[in-house]
Amino acid sequence: MPMSEHNEAWEQRIAAAWATFDTYGEEQAEEFRALIGELADELPADSPVAPFERACAYDSTGHSDKAVPLYQEALARGLTGYRRRRTVIQLSSSLRNTGRVEEGIALLTPELDADPDELDDAVRAVLALCLADAGRAREGVGIAVGALARHLPRYQRSMANYARELTEPGQPE
Repeated sequence: MPMSEHNEAWEQRIAAAWATFDTYGEEQAEEFRALIGELADELPADSPVAPFERACAYDSTGHSDKAVPLYQEALARGLTGYRRRRTVIQLSSSLRNTGRVEEGIALLTPELDADPDELDDAVRAVLALCLADAGRAREGVGIAVGALARHLPRYQRSMANYARELTEPGQPE
């Protein structure tokens, strides 16, 4: 089977596996990680997608500590596109969960200037949490309010202005 057909079929199978995630209880977390691991094992040995999927499975089952090195491996192997951005978001969240909040901030901050996509609000939400944990809650609230402002039926301008005030340097805490 041509590689493109294999990729499409594999993508459908991994999506189907993730669609079952909520059917697994905490006591079946290892079983779910094994399912994702088996699918990841089908990929080429140097695939950046394999460690990404394994990291997601660990992260989703409460093991941020085991997810971090796998996310880092996926990025080091050259993960691109949508999965790369998801990796940055999820790795930053896992770094925050493991007490490495400054690393999370450093990873997420450049994503504020990335081409817009459906993950923009997730970037801002995780960055806001990281900033709060780093003692920069005012800045974090500003980022969160700025992200929320776009979705409001009214008050977009005033909320965007308040967000800007909160994130400008030199503002008192």
